[in-house]
Amino acid sequence: MPKSLQDTTTLHNGVKMPWFGLGVFKVEEGTEVVEVVKTAIQHGYRSIDTAAVYKNEEGVGQGIKESGIPRDELFVTSKVWNSNQGYEATLRAFDETINKLKLDYLDLYLIHWPGKDQYKETWKALEKLYKDGRIRAIGVSNFQVHHLKDLISDAEIKPMVNQVEYHPHLAQLELRAYCEQENIQLEAWSPLKQGQLLTDPILNEIAKKYNKTVAQVILRWDLQNGVVTIPKSVKESRIIANAAIFDFELSIDDMKIINGLNKDERIGPNPDEFMVGFE
Repeated sequence: MPKSLQDTTTLHNGVKMPWFGLGVFKVEEGTEVVEVVKTAIQHGYRSIDTAAVYKNEEGVGQGIKESGIPRDELFVTSKVWNSNQGYEATLRAFDETINKLKLDYLDLYLIHWPGKDQYKETWKALEKLYKDGRIRAIGVSNFQVHHLKDLISDAEIKPMVNQVEYHPHLAQLELRAYCEQENIQLEAWSPLKQGQLLTDPILNEIAKKYNKTVAQVILRWDLQNGVVTIPKSVKESRIIANAAIFDFELSIDDMKIINGLNKDERIGPNPDEFMVGFE
């Protein structure tokens, strides 16, 4: 079990990825995102997750630069957006991302959504960028089991990561089992279900028992289930609190209780239906 904010899981290609990081979805480009990234790094975070569609890659790059932490100690993720899927378009999108971040390479690059019929071409572009040494690890986001099976059937390189909506109301049991079997690291976005889980009475009871917040209990549950997690916050106090989860462990019984909250309920779109940006 990870013991600190810098602890890592080893992806199937040997690259080490922090168990815990900062997500910057909906963090505003400019001063806000620059400060958030700097603050998180200052408090020990080493993993930052952005995406082309968040429109804040420049600020993320600026925050990284101003943090003063050596590049090789950080793990930076971005994602190719739906409208840039396809081989050539993905190569161009990657160049744009790298230029905005002002980095020489990415640690992880993901296909943001599966969409319908282009992800295999997109994946070929990711494989090329990976072989060229421009990305240390490649993966996908929001892929269901059938997407992964389809992709792997023609891929030279298996995805190292699958980042999906994951929280106590959406425990992704089938997907988690499949990813474990295939040695694909599962990663959680929206681990707190955009705050909706914070009022859950059962989670509040458990939190009291450990003298922790509900958010801390959920984030700890992620890690104990072997899932990398990247909560987002713009408040320094919450950035610090979210990461204060390495000094306690949920009991097997409490893990079971939280597992029992699953109702396969999403807050985000269903990947089989989400086609925004694919037109």
